[in-house]
Amino acid sequence: MTDLNTAADPAAEPTPTRTPVVADQPAPANDAGAGQAISLLGVPMQDGAGHKGGIMGPDALRTAGIAERLRQIGHDVIDLGNVAPGFAGAVEIPGNARHADAIAGWSRALSRAAVEVMAGGRLPVFLGGDHALSMGTVNGVARHWADTGRELFVLWLDAHADFNTPATSPSGNMHGMPLALLCGEPGMEAVFGDAPTVTVDPANVFMLGIRSVDAGERALVAERGITVYDMRRVDEFGVSACMRELIEIVEARDGVLHVSLDVDFLDPSIAPGVGTTVPGGATYREAHLIMEMLNDSGLVGSLDVVELNPFLDDRGRSAVVLSELVASLFGQTVLDRPARLKPWRS
Repeated sequence: MTDLNTAADPAAEPTPTRTPVVADQPAPANDAGAGQAISLLGVPMQDGAGHKGGIMGPDALRTAGIAERLRQIGHDVIDLGNVAPGFAGAVEIPGNARHADAIAGWSRALSRAAVEVMAGGRLPVFLGGDHALSMGTVNGVARHWADTGRELFVLWLDAHADFNTPATSPSGNMHGMPLALLCGEPGMEAVFGDAPTVTVDPANVFMLGIRSVDAGERALVAERGITVYDMRRVDEFGVSACMRELIEIVEARDGVLHVSLDVDFLDPSIAPGVGTTVPGGATYREAHLIMEMLNDSGLVGSLDVVELNPFLDDRGRSAVVLSELVASLFGQTVLDRPARLKPWRS
Protein backbone atom coordinates (compact mmCIF):
# COMPACT_ATOMS: atom_id res chain seq x y z
CA MET A 1 0.00 0.00 0.00
CA THR A 2 1.41 3.37 -1.00
CA ASP A 3 0.61 6.86 0.11
CA LEU A 4 -1.17 8.92 -2.53
CA ASN A 5 1.28 11.75 -2.22
CA THR A 6 4.22 9.51 -3.15
CA ALA A 7 2.43 7.18 -5.56
CA ALA A 8 3.38 7.10 -9.21
CA ASP A 9 1.45 9.11 -11.74
CA PRO A 10 -1.92 7.30 -12.13
CA ALA A 11 -1.62 7.78 -15.90
CA ALA A 12 1.48 5.59 -15.81
CA GLU A 13 -0.28 2.69 -14.09
CA PRO A 14 -0.84 -0.55 -16.05
CA THR A 15 -3.46 -0.34 -18.77
CA PRO A 16 -6.73 -1.89 -17.53
CA THR A 17 -8.05 -4.98 -19.30
CA ARG A 18 -11.21 -3.14 -20.38
CA THR A 19 -12.33 0.42 -20.87
CA PRO A 20 -13.46 1.72 -17.45
CA VAL A 21 -16.56 3.78 -16.94
CA VAL A 22 -14.36 6.75 -15.96
CA ALA A 23 -12.97 7.04 -19.46
CA ASP A 24 -14.43 9.45 -22.00
CA GLN A 25 -16.70 6.72 -23.34
CA PRO A 26 -19.12 4.52 -21.36
CA ALA A 27 -17.99 1.00 -20.62
CA PRO A 28 -19.99 -2.19 -20.22
CA ALA A 29 -21.36 -2.95 -16.78
CA ASN A 30 -19.48 -5.27 -14.47
CA ASP A 31 -20.18 -8.68 -15.94
CA ALA A 32 -18.57 -11.59 -14.17
CA GLY A 33 -14.97 -11.81 -15.34
CA ALA A 34 -14.86 -8.30 -16.84
CA GLY A 35 -12.89 -6.29 -14.35
CA GLN A 36 -12.70 -2.56 -13.82
CA ALA A 37 -9.65 -0.52 -12.90
CA ILE A 38 -10.43 0.66 -9.36
CA SER A 39 -8.32 2.86 -7.09
CA LEU A 40 -8.99 2.93 -3.33
CA LEU A 41 -8.20 6.17 -1.51
CA GLY A 42 -8.43 6.42 2.27
CA VAL A 43 -9.71 9.63 3.83
CA PRO A 44 -8.98 9.54 7.59
CA MET A 45 -11.09 12.59 8.30
CA GLN A 46 -13.27 13.40 11.29
CA ASP A 47 -13.25 17.21 11.36
CA GLY A 48 -16.75 17.47 9.92
CA ALA A 49 -18.41 15.16 12.46
CA GLY A 50 -19.56 15.58 16.03
CA HIS A 51 -17.82 12.42 17.28
CA LYS A 52 -14.21 11.31 17.13
CA GLY A 53 -13.36 7.96 15.57
CA GLY A 54 -13.97 8.47 11.84
CA ILE A 55 -10.23 8.76 11.36
CA MET A 56 -10.09 4.97 11.80
CA GLY A 57 -12.70 4.26 9.12
CA PRO A 58 -10.42 3.65 6.11
CA ASP A 59 -8.27 1.11 7.92
CA ALA A 60 -11.35 -0.70 9.25
CA LEU A 61 -12.62 -1.12 5.68
CA ARG A 62 -9.21 -2.39 4.62
CA THR A 63 -9.17 -4.84 7.52
CA ALA A 64 -12.64 -6.04 6.48
CA GLY A 65 -11.10 -7.03 3.14
CA ILE A 66 -12.61 -4.50 0.76
CA ALA A 67 -9.74 -4.75 -1.73
CA GLU A 68 -9.62 -8.54 -1.61
CA ARG A 69 -13.36 -8.82 -2.21
CA LEU A 70 -13.10 -6.67 -5.34
CA ARG A 71 -10.09 -8.57 -6.64
CA GLN A 72 -11.86 -11.90 -6.15
CA ILE A 73 -14.57 -10.82 -8.60
CA GLY A 74 -12.03 -9.86 -11.24
CA HIS A 75 -11.27 -6.19 -10.71
CA ASP A 76 -7.87 -4.52 -11.01
CA VAL A 77 -7.59 -2.87 -7.59
CA ILE A 78 -4.85 -0.51 -6.43
CA ASP A 79 -4.84 0.88 -2.90
CA LEU A 80 -3.28 4.34 -3.09
CA GLY A 81 -3.14 4.69 0.68
CA ASN A 82 -4.50 7.70 2.50
CA VAL A 83 -4.94 11.14 1.02
CA ALA A 84 -3.12 13.81 3.03
CA PRO A 85 -5.08 16.99 3.81
CA GLY A 86 -3.88 20.23 2.32
CA PHE A 87 -3.44 23.51 4.14
CA ALA A 88 -5.94 26.21 3.23
CA GLY A 89 -4.91 28.82 5.80
CA ALA A 90 -7.53 30.82 7.65
CA VAL A 91 -10.96 30.25 6.09
CA GLU A 92 -13.67 32.75 6.97
CA ILE A 93 -17.19 31.34 6.71
CA PRO A 94 -20.00 33.43 8.19
CA GLY A 95 -22.41 31.52 10.39
CA ASN A 96 -22.07 28.19 12.15
CA ALA A 97 -19.35 26.09 10.49
CA ARG A 98 -16.94 24.20 12.75
CA HIS A 99 -13.38 23.39 11.66
CA ALA A 100 -13.78 25.21 8.34
CA ASP A 101 -10.01 25.54 7.90
CA ALA A 102 -9.49 21.78 8.13
CA ILE A 103 -12.48 21.00 5.89
CA ALA A 104 -11.14 23.39 3.25
CA GLY A 105 -7.74 21.72 3.31
CA TRP A 106 -9.26 18.28 2.92
CA SER A 107 -11.68 19.40 0.20
CA ARG A 108 -9.01 20.90 -2.02
CA ALA A 109 -6.73 17.87 -1.65
CA LEU A 110 -9.56 15.42 -2.35
CA SER A 111 -10.75 17.31 -5.41
CA ARG A 112 -7.23 17.15 -6.86
CA ALA A 113 -6.96 13.45 -6.01
CA ALA A 114 -10.26 12.62 -7.74
CA VAL A 115 -9.23 14.47 -10.90
CA GLU A 116 -5.82 12.76 -10.99
CA VAL A 117 -7.20 9.25 -10.51
CA MET A 118 -9.95 9.65 -13.09
CA ALA A 119 -7.58 11.24 -15.60
CA GLY A 120 -5.58 8.01 -15.34
CA GLY A 121 -8.63 6.00 -16.41
CA ARG A 122 -9.39 4.52 -13.00
CA LEU A 123 -12.58 4.52 -10.96
CA PRO A 124 -12.04 6.11 -7.52
CA VAL A 125 -13.50 4.62 -4.33
CA PHE A 126 -13.03 6.95 -1.35
CA LEU A 127 -12.96 5.29 2.06
CA GLY A 128 -13.97 7.62 4.88
CA GLY A 129 -14.02 9.38 7.11
CA ASP A 130 -16.97 11.72 7.69
CA HIS A 131 -19.36 12.89 4.99
CA ALA A 132 -17.78 16.33 4.66
CA LEU A 133 -15.19 14.55 2.51
CA SER A 134 -17.75 14.54 -0.32
CA MET A 135 -17.27 18.28 -0.71
CA GLY A 136 -13.90 17.46 -2.22
CA THR A 137 -14.51 14.10 -3.88
CA VAL A 138 -17.67 15.10 -5.72
CA ASN A 139 -16.18 18.43 -6.77
CA GLY A 140 -13.27 16.56 -8.36
CA VAL A 141 -15.58 14.06 -10.02
CA ALA A 142 -17.76 16.90 -11.34
CA ARG A 143 -14.68 18.62 -12.75
CA HIS A 144 -13.70 15.45 -14.59
CA TRP A 145 -17.09 14.91 -16.17
CA ALA A 146 -17.46 18.60 -17.07
CA ASP A 147 -14.19 18.32 -19.00
CA THR A 148 -15.26 15.13 -20.76
CA GLY A 149 -18.80 16.25 -21.59
CA ARG A 150 -20.79 13.73 -19.56
CA GLU A 151 -23.62 14.84 -17.26
CA LEU A 152 -23.05 13.97 -13.58
CA PHE A 153 -25.79 12.70 -11.29
CA VAL A 154 -25.37 12.05 -7.57
CA LEU A 155 -27.07 9.30 -5.55
CA TRP A 156 -27.01 10.21 -1.85
CA LEU A 157 -27.66 7.10 0.27
CA ASP A 158 -28.11 8.61 3.71
CA ALA A 159 -30.45 9.02 6.65
CA HIS A 160 -29.85 12.78 6.44
CA ALA A 161 -30.28 15.32 3.67
CA ASP A 162 -26.89 16.96 4.36
CA PHE A 163 -28.25 20.17 2.83
CA ASN A 164 -27.61 22.49 5.75
CA THR A 165 -25.67 25.70 5.34
CA PRO A 166 -23.77 27.65 8.03
CA ALA A 167 -26.91 29.78 8.29
CA THR A 168 -29.25 26.83 8.94
CA SER A 169 -27.12 24.23 10.74
CA PRO A 170 -28.02 23.72 14.42
CA SER A 171 -24.67 22.08 15.21
CA GLY A 172 -22.20 23.65 12.79
CA ASN A 173 -20.88 20.17 11.93
CA MET A 174 -19.92 20.37 8.28
CA HIS A 175 -20.68 16.73 7.53
CA GLY A 176 -24.27 18.00 7.35
CA MET A 177 -23.43 20.53 4.61
CA PRO A 178 -21.72 18.81 1.64
CA LEU A 179 -24.70 18.69 -0.72
CA ALA A 180 -25.53 22.32 -0.08
CA LEU A 181 -21.98 23.32 -0.98
CA LEU A 182 -21.87 21.06 -4.04
CA CYS A 183 -25.17 22.45 -5.33
CA GLY A 184 -23.95 26.02 -5.01
CA GLU A 185 -25.76 27.29 -1.92
CA PRO A 186 -24.18 30.59 -0.87
CA GLY A 187 -22.01 31.02 2.20
CA MET A 188 -19.33 28.35 1.75
CA GLU A 189 -17.37 29.70 -1.21
CA ALA A 190 -14.26 30.02 0.97
CA VAL A 191 -13.98 26.23 1.26
CA PHE A 192 -12.44 26.14 -2.22
CA GLY A 193 -11.32 29.75 -2.46
CA ASP A 194 -9.56 30.18 -5.81
CA ALA A 195 -9.39 26.42 -6.47
CA PRO A 196 -11.45 25.13 -9.41
CA THR A 197 -15.03 24.14 -8.74
CA VAL A 198 -17.95 22.72 -10.72
CA THR A 199 -21.46 22.95 -9.31
CA VAL A 200 -23.80 19.96 -9.32
CA ASP A 201 -27.28 20.69 -10.65
CA PRO A 202 -29.72 20.04 -7.75
CA ALA A 203 -32.10 18.47 -10.28
CA ASN A 204 -29.43 15.79 -10.80
CA VAL A 205 -29.34 14.79 -7.12
CA PHE A 206 -31.26 11.80 -5.76
CA MET A 207 -31.57 11.31 -2.01
CA LEU A 208 -32.53 7.78 -0.97
CA GLY A 209 -33.26 6.55 2.55
CA ILE A 210 -33.80 10.02 4.05
CA ARG A 211 -35.55 10.02 7.42
CA SER A 212 -34.00 12.89 9.40
CA VAL A 213 -34.10 16.42 7.98
CA ASP A 214 -33.43 19.60 9.96
CA ALA A 215 -36.04 22.35 9.79
CA GLY A 216 -33.73 24.80 8.06
CA GLU A 217 -32.73 22.44 5.26
CA ARG A 218 -36.22 21.08 4.61
CA ALA A 219 -37.31 24.18 2.68
CA LEU A 220 -34.05 24.32 0.71
CA VAL A 221 -34.37 20.72 -0.44
CA ALA A 222 -37.91 21.34 -1.68
CA GLU A 223 -37.08 24.66 -3.35
CA ARG A 224 -34.09 23.30 -5.25
CA GLY A 225 -36.04 20.46 -6.85
CA ILE A 226 -34.02 17.58 -5.44
CA THR A 227 -35.58 14.14 -5.89
CA VAL A 228 -36.12 12.61 -2.45
CA TYR A 229 -36.94 8.96 -1.89
CA ASP A 230 -37.51 9.09 1.84
CA MET A 231 -38.24 5.96 3.84
CA ARG A 232 -42.00 6.55 3.59
CA ARG A 233 -41.68 6.38 -0.18
CA VAL A 234 -39.42 3.35 0.02
CA ASP A 235 -41.89 1.58 2.33
CA GLU A 236 -44.85 2.42 0.09
CA PHE A 237 -43.42 1.62 -3.34
CA GLY A 238 -40.36 -0.51 -2.64
CA VAL A 239 -36.72 0.22 -3.16
CA SER A 240 -36.64 -1.40 -6.60
CA ALA A 241 -39.25 1.02 -7.97
CA CYS A 242 -37.25 3.99 -6.69
CA MET A 243 -34.06 2.62 -8.20
CA ARG A 244 -35.65 1.87 -11.57
CA GLU A 245 -36.99 5.39 -11.76
CA LEU A 246 -33.68 7.12 -11.06
CA ILE A 247 -31.69 4.75 -13.30
CA GLU A 248 -34.06 5.46 -16.20
CA ILE A 249 -33.58 9.20 -15.69
CA VAL A 250 -29.80 8.93 -15.77
CA GLU A 251 -29.83 6.56 -18.75
CA ALA A 252 -32.12 8.85 -20.74
CA ARG A 253 -29.63 11.71 -20.30
CA ASP A 254 -26.56 9.54 -21.03
CA GLY A 255 -25.37 10.49 -17.55
CA VAL A 256 -23.02 8.94 -15.05
CA LEU A 257 -23.58 8.37 -11.32
CA HIS A 258 -21.50 9.24 -8.32
CA VAL A 259 -22.71 7.19 -5.34
CA SER A 260 -22.19 8.49 -1.81
CA LEU A 261 -22.91 5.75 0.72
CA ASP A 262 -23.28 6.81 4.35
CA VAL A 263 -23.30 4.07 7.01
CA ASP A 264 -26.40 5.59 8.61
CA PHE A 265 -28.35 4.85 5.44
CA LEU A 266 -28.57 1.37 6.92
CA ASP A 267 -30.66 0.50 9.93
CA PRO A 268 -28.45 0.72 13.04
CA SER A 269 -29.31 -2.87 13.94
CA ILE A 270 -27.25 -3.87 10.90
CA ALA A 271 -24.49 -1.27 11.04
CA PRO A 272 -24.10 0.40 14.45
CA GLY A 273 -20.68 1.94 13.77
CA VAL A 274 -21.77 5.51 13.13
CA GLY A 275 -22.23 8.57 15.33
CA THR A 276 -25.55 9.64 13.78
CA THR A 277 -27.77 6.57 14.01
CA VAL A 278 -31.43 6.96 13.00
CA PRO A 279 -33.86 4.03 13.44
CA GLY A 280 -35.83 2.75 10.49
CA GLY A 281 -33.08 2.58 7.88
CA ALA A 282 -32.56 0.28 4.93
CA THR A 283 -32.47 -3.45 5.59
CA TYR A 284 -29.53 -5.64 4.65
CA ARG A 285 -31.42 -7.07 1.68
CA GLU A 286 -32.70 -3.66 0.49
CA ALA A 287 -29.16 -2.29 0.55
CA HIS A 288 -27.80 -5.21 -1.46
CA LEU A 289 -30.62 -4.88 -3.99
CA ILE A 290 -29.69 -1.24 -4.51
CA MET A 291 -26.06 -2.17 -5.09
CA GLU A 292 -26.98 -4.99 -7.48
CA MET A 293 -29.25 -2.71 -9.51
CA LEU A 294 -26.50 -0.10 -9.69
CA ASN A 295 -24.13 -2.73 -11.01
CA ASP A 296 -26.70 -3.88 -13.55
CA SER A 297 -27.08 -0.30 -14.76
CA GLY A 298 -23.38 0.17 -15.54
CA LEU A 299 -23.72 3.86 -14.64
CA VAL A 300 -21.50 4.19 -11.56
CA GLY A 301 -18.28 6.10 -12.14
CA SER A 302 -17.16 6.86 -8.57
CA LEU A 303 -18.03 6.04 -4.97
CA ASP A 304 -17.75 7.42 -1.44
CA VAL A 305 -18.10 5.15 1.62
CA VAL A 306 -18.46 7.45 4.60
CA GLU A 307 -19.17 7.94 8.30
CA LEU A 308 -17.78 4.60 9.45
CA ASN A 309 -16.71 5.04 13.07
CA PRO A 310 -14.99 1.85 14.30
CA PHE A 311 -14.87 3.25 17.85
CA LEU A 312 -18.69 2.93 17.93
CA ASP A 313 -18.89 -0.36 16.04
CA ASP A 314 -19.53 -3.88 17.30
CA ARG A 315 -16.51 -6.10 16.49
CA GLY A 316 -16.22 -4.76 12.95
CA ARG A 317 -19.81 -5.52 11.92
CA SER A 318 -20.34 -2.25 10.08
CA ALA A 319 -17.04 -2.44 8.21
CA VAL A 320 -17.83 -5.96 7.01
CA VAL A 321 -21.34 -4.99 5.86
CA LEU A 322 -20.00 -1.98 3.96
CA SER A 323 -17.32 -4.08 2.29
CA GLU A 324 -19.96 -6.59 1.23
CA LEU A 325 -22.13 -3.80 -0.19
CA VAL A 326 -19.26 -2.35 -2.18
CA ALA A 327 -18.58 -5.81 -3.60
CA SER A 328 -22.25 -6.07 -4.62
CA LEU A 329 -22.06 -2.71 -6.34
CA PHE A 330 -19.14 -3.99 -8.40
CA GLY A 331 -20.68 -7.30 -9.38
CA GLN A 332 -20.63 -9.77 -6.49
CA THR A 333 -23.70 -12.01 -6.66
CA VAL A 334 -24.82 -15.13 -4.82
CA LEU A 335 -25.32 -17.00 -8.12
CA ASP A 336 -24.21 -16.16 -11.65
CA ARG A 337 -27.05 -14.87 -13.77
CA PRO A 338 -27.21 -15.60 -17.51
CA ALA A 339 -27.82 -11.94 -18.39
CA ARG A 340 -28.27 -8.56 -16.78
CA LEU A 341 -31.79 -7.26 -16.47
CA LYS A 342 -30.80 -4.19 -18.50
CA PRO A 343 -27.93 -4.80 -20.92
CA TRP A 344 -25.54 -1.95 -21.39
CA ARG A 345 -26.50 0.25 -24.36
CA SER A 346 -23.79 0.30 -27.01
